[in-house]
Amino acid sequence: MKHYIGIAGTHAKGSTNTKLIHFIKNHLADRAEVEIIDASNWPVFQKTPDGKLPEGVQAVADKIAAADGVIISTPEYDHTIPAALMNTFAWLSYGIHPFDNKPVMITGASFGALGTSRAQGHLRRMLDAPEVHAQTMASSDFMVSRSLNAFDEEGNLKDPALVKRFDELFAEFEVFVDLMAKLAQVNQVAEADAAKVGEAE
Repeated sequence: MKHYIGIAGTHAKGSTNTKLIHFIKNHLADRAEVEIIDASNWPVFQKTPDGKLPEGVQAVADKIAAADGVIISTPEYDHTIPAALMNTFAWLSYGIHPFDNKPVMITGASFGALGTSRAQGHLRRMLDAPEVHAQTMASSDFMVSRSLNAFDEEGNLKDPALVKRFDELFAEFEVFVDLMAKLAQVNQVAEADAAKVGEAE
């Protein structure tokens, strides 16, 4: 069973994105382990004189680096991701690179009818930044629109078609995770071979 890190891109209480990431964790319980991390107590990002990270950041970075992949649920504020999620990425790319080549699945929930398409597009570009360098699948975003009415009292998505859509995307994501793992192994072998050649010369 694969191990994933789940990130809710907001600290707002009662957020439907928090509901979504918990739904994903529970829905996948028989297929994957999703560990949800909490960055709500991290300070607002600013460069530190000694490059020191706030308490808890390195521990989260280590979990991300060791995980098979990451699943993010982001709201959309003013056509982009919220400050809380930007802050999380700012600290997780400050002298550390836990997302390097890490497979990431993007999800999101929004009160409106358009979902979180623009925020997810911005998040995809952020994940592609050299300091982050994560890996995402093209055209694979999962969006929950009108999210205030999307969940039942137990936190499950009400719409069977939406659940089916998620299951299809997650199955594709698991294939993507396997491919990225194999590519990493090939790169490691190539680097080892190159190092041997360099020593021989």
